[in-house]
Amino acid sequence: MNNPALARYPATRLRRPRMAGWSRRLFAEARLGPDDFIWAIILIEGQNVREPIAAMPGVCRLSIDEAVKAAKHAVSLGIPALALFPYTDANDRTPKGEEALNPDNLMCRAARAIKDAVPEIGLMADVALDPYTDHGHDGLLQDGEILNDQTIDILVQQAIIEAQAGFDIIAPSDMMDGRIGAIRNGLDAKGLHNVQIMAYAAKYASAFYGPYREAIGSAGVLKGDKRTYQMDPANSDEALREVAMDLAEGADSIMIKPGMPYLDIIRRVKDAFQAPTFAFQVSGEYAMIKAAAQNGWLDGERAMIESLISFKRAGANGIVTYFAAEAAEALQR
Repeated sequence: MNNPALARYPATRLRRPRMAGWSRRLFAEARLGPDDFIWAIILIEGQNVREPIAAMPGVCRLSIDEAVKAAKHAVSLGIPALALFPYTDANDRTPKGEEALNPDNLMCRAARAIKDAVPEIGLMADVALDPYTDHGHDGLLQDGEILNDQTIDILVQQAIIEAQAGFDIIAPSDMMDGRIGAIRNGLDAKGLHNVQIMAYAAKYASAFYGPYREAIGSAGVLKGDKRTYQMDPANSDEALREVAMDLAEGADSIMIKPGMPYLDIIRRVKDAFQAPTFAFQVSGEYAMIKAAAQNGWLDGERAMIESLISFKRAGANGIVTYFAAEAAEALQR
């Protein structure tokens, strides 16, 4: 009986493999472990700073010295990489986001410090201008329009500076057309051939980013919205076109963001391209699970693990998540 549709009860009892824990583990189709996680961390200036983020219970903005401690903890848990994002005070933001091009900015100093202390850990750098602009957008803004090509020129410079600081993966999250090819050419021209690019290929204009914008200081400064460059949540075929273009331009891997509301996109992309595919379990997803758990509405640990394994089941190779350390500790137990 090669066709499962021909299986019949009582000869076939699908409950049999579910009866014991050892059997459930043996028959599991998707596996989840610390190797699947990239730990998302928010940086802030200062020393010995662990500043709680109200909208993300359990997550703190970390000063560089605390981020180094987090990197050591990640290695002890078997987490292979960190994704770093900077908090920028509104007073330090400018129309063109010049701080993105400062080789001694918070991101670059953090990368050097972490690599000096924990050289074996991978580091992923966000490439976009929204942490640095006074309007909160990912690109240059002129008369209400985001300037695609002019923004790319700055993103290339930002990527090179971050790679030179020690980041192993450059992750453009801006959604400008053509930026992957330009960044790849820019990195290669500087001899940075081994630096990876993980393209935020299908990044949707989502309501689930709200807590993150608070975390990096963009919530109060964002003018308008990002629907002219981030994807329409109604679109699925368009995601395949975005991924195809980014892979053709030299992306080593691709990202789907957000995660759980777009599991269908992860599955379609993986089936279509068989390329390394990652999901970003964004701040709003994290916050929903945490808030519900704090209110006693669900089992927080079980919901966390279930949400993470859903990405693996959908076809993701790995997950960027704020839950990384907590989940790795839970899996050890």
